[in-house]
Amino acid sequence: VERIKKAMAIAEGALSDLLCIIGEGMSEKEIATELEYLMMKRGAEKKSFDTIAVSGENGSHCHGVPCERKFRKGDFLTLDFGCVYEGYCSDITRTIAIGYVTDEMKNVYDTVLLAQTEALKAAKAGIVGQDLHNIAQSVIADAGYGEYFGHGLGHSLGIDVHDGVGASPSSKAVLPRGMVMSIEPGIYIPGKFGVRIEDIIRLDENGNTNLTKTPKELMII
Repeated sequence: VERIKKAMAIAEGALSDLLCIIGEGMSEKEIATELEYLMMKRGAEKKSFDTIAVSGENGSHCHGVPCERKFRKGDFLTLDFGCVYEGYCSDITRTIAIGYVTDEMKNVYDTVLLAQTEALKAAKAGIVGQDLHNIAQSVIADAGYGEYFGHGLGHSLGIDVHDGVGASPSSKAVLPRGMVMSIEPGIYIPGKFGVRIEDIIRLDENGNTNLTKTPKELMII
C-alpha cells in the first residue's frame, strides 16, 4: 500500500505540473506524452497503462486513444493515467474543461461526482461488487443518463493495474478487507463528450481510506 501511495503521489504531482502548462491548441497526443514525461521526471519506473487523454467528442469513448485533435475552448478533457513505482501501480482519472462549460456539461459532471461520492460512502470490506456498482448506477440513472454508463464502477489494483476482482454489474464477489481498488463512474454521450472521475481507495472494515488527494471540483482552465 505504501508503494501504491507513492505511485499515486507521482501521478498526481505530474497532473499538477501539467495543469501549469496545458492550454488551448495542444493536441491530445501532446498532452498524453507530456503527462508521461512528467511522471518519469518525478521518479516513475514506467506508465502503468496506455495514457488516455481525450477531448470533446473523443471523450465519449470511455477508452479512447489520444489523437491529433487539439484541445479547445468549450471542451472537456478526460485524463486517465498512472505509473509504476517499485513494482506497484497507480491509476487516476480527472476531467477538466477549458474556457467554459455549458449547463449540460456541468450537469453531467455534477452527476458523475455525486455517483462517485455515494459509492465512496458505501465502499467497505464485505460489500458485494455488484451492489457497490449499483449505488453509482442508480444515481446516474435517476439523473437520466443510465444508458451512458457502460462499464464497471471499479477494479482492484496492485502489481497489475487490473489485479483481480472489482465492482461491476455482474460481480458477485465479496470485496475483502485491505483490497485496493478504483471508484470511477462515468457518463459518455456519443458524439458530444464524456466525464469520468476516478479515485483509488483501500477497503477497511468500517469504510475505506482514499489514497487519492487531487481535488474533484470541476476545474476550468
